[in-house]
Amino acid sequence: MTASPIDRETEEALIPLSALQHYLFCPRQCALIHVEQLWAEDVATAEGRLLHEKADSGRAEARPGVRTARGVALRSVALGVTGKADVVEFHGGRRGEPGIPFPVEYKRGKPKAHRADEVQLCAQAMCLEEAFGVPVTEGALFYGETRRRLPVLFDDALRSLTLQTAAAARTMIGAQVTPPPVHMPACRRCSLEALCQPARLERPPSVARWLAAQIGS
Repeated sequence: MTASPIDRETEEALIPLSALQHYLFCPRQCALIHVEQLWAEDVATAEGRLLHEKADSGRAEARPGVRTARGVALRSVALGVTGKADVVEFHGGRRGEPGIPFPVEYKRGKPKAHRADEVQLCAQAMCLEEAFGVPVTEGALFYGETRRRLPVLFDDALRSLTLQTAAAARTMIGAQVTPPPVHMPACRRCSLEALCQPARLERPPSVARWLAAQIGS
């Protein structure tokens, strides 16, 4: 897949495709990673990284009616994102034609209540539509815990959410703004909790109370 050339300013304004998932999970997490360039790995992120590396490093495959490509570079000027797909299957297609792209994203764990994984996959589909000029109507999420594919339909609602999320993430990253912390139960599952410190910084002690404590001691 050869991307059409774009000007340097547009290229530099592209944000990582993964930022959409980070933003939907937590805007502050997204900013810590993509604005402040912070990262911390725990067991969950290590498992996820290894799963992605395994999916990306496999060989391209072909079987009747399906060709599989791995570690596919992606970009969308419309969304303002750039990144990589773990796996893209090309279904159908005659001799000399690529077929219809079908993105497959690999995730550790199991399906989640929020739609961050679906938005990331939908963004991949929209990148593929821009590259190949064909509609991409569905894909799949493969979860390491269930060892099963979850079909994802790229309907109007999901596409709208993906566009909104991309715009919001681009605005935040472009402005180099890190939102204040909001302490939530999900913070316990975030590898950046120690760097974010949501429990302490959501309601920081006032200067007056801090001074009184120092004087009293």
